[in-house]
Formats: sequence, structure tokens, C-alpha cells
Amino acid sequence: MITKEIIEKLSANADEKYRQMQITTTPSVDSDRFIGVRTPQLRALAKELAKSADIGTFLAALPHKYFEENQLHAFVISLDKDFEHCISQVEAFLPYVDNWATCDQMNPKVFAKHKTELLEHITVWLTSERPTRYALESRCLWTIFSKMSSTSSTRKPLQRFVLTSTM
Repeated sequence: MITKEIIEKLSANADEKYRQMQITTTPSVDSDRFIGVRTPQLRALAKELAKSADIGTFLAALPHKYFEENQLHAFVISLDKDFEHCISQVEAFLPYVDNWATCDQMNPKVFAKHKTELLEHITVWLTSERPTRYALESRCLWTIFSKMSSTSSTRKPLQRFVLTSTM
């Protein structure tokens, strides 16, 4: 039921011009999988859904049909404050991350507090049969962030640089 409600909310926020732009910038995703919802709207919906008692139903309903469902999934995971739960959600979702945009949106803040544990998972992701872009980005970010203080004002610009440099 929650998935149907989510798709209805996404459809209500569809923007055809934005959809056309997304189709152009994300050619690895079939055009019929785009609804055309802007990122700020997806982030707001993710914050709302993360508080929902049945969000687990949506997160378990893989694969998702629409690009925006994947984006929403990535945003919800990124809001998770429990490291172990977050890692399990990332690992369940990674096989379904099929484009650069969804990969780049998944950036759990909880990872910054668990660098040592995260590195163990990154190593597994990198040595898997199919290393993912996410594993490579995570490794790059881990390296940079482990050399910086968590209060550094250069963290966000460096994060953006690493993410855009790997495209």
C-alpha cells in the first residue's frame, strides 16, 4: 500500500520539462521509468517517509519501477542514524542502483561517525564480483574525510568535487 501512495505523491509532483532533462542526463535509465520530480521535492518526501512506521515495506519492495522511487530510497537510507541498520539497507539496495544519479544521492551522514567499520564494508564492495561506483566513491570520500576533522569547512566542497569528478 505504501508504494502505491508514494507513486501517487510522485505523480502529483511531476514536471514534464524536468523529466525530459533527466532522460537526457541519465541515458542508462529507460525513459519510461522517469516521472520528473525535482530533487528538493524528493528530499522533503523522504524526510516525511523516514518517520513512517511502514517505510520498511517500501524499502523492501525492490526493484522499484521508477527512477524517483530509487532516488527516494537513497534519500531515506541517507537519513538513517543507526549505522548497522543503514549498512544493511545500503547493501540490500546496491544491486538495484543502476545509474550515477541514484548512486550520488546516497550519502548517509552516519558513515562519518563510523569510518573504521565503513572501510571494512567498502573493501567488500570493491572486491565483489561487480564493484560499484558507490564503492569507489565511498572509498574516495573515506580517504578524504579520514584526513580531515569532522568540523572542517572544506568537507562539503571536497565531497562535491569527488562526486562530480567520478562521473
